[in-house]
Amino acid sequence: MGCSPAADFHTDTAGPQQWDQLEGQYVVVNYFAEWCAPCLRELPELNEFHHQYGDSVRLFGVSFDGLNNEALATLRTEQGIEFPLIQNEPFPNLPFAQPQMLPATYIVTPAGQVKGPLLGEQTLTSLKRVTELD
Repeated sequence: MGCSPAADFHTDTAGPQQWDQLEGQYVVVNYFAEWCAPCLRELPELNEFHHQYGDSVRLFGVSFDGLNNEALATLRTEQGIEFPLIQNEPFPNLPFAQPQMLPATYIVTPAGQVKGPLLGEQTLTSLKRVTELD
């Protein structure tokens, strides 16, 4: 028991995370970049989703550009991002490839299946639908 396995990824506000500890709930992973206008437009919807449903669905953001942790922190402040961001240091172990287009959102089901990427802007309504909240 005593030894805890290594984290699969680290976040800036929610600490280290392991996929096996996230099993049993939906996980939403959103790729974004500051040069992607639709990505920035969907941030308020993602923030709202996180505030309303963060207890039952885990939402994480990922920088498409692989920003270092310092640049990620700056971006969080500049864009008013209110949900945890996955850090690139140390490099994250994610169960899907980086998407080719943005914005892109992956859904990991409670059983651990990966769905997506959903391409284009997501809304509170679309996220509730894919995570079976409505």
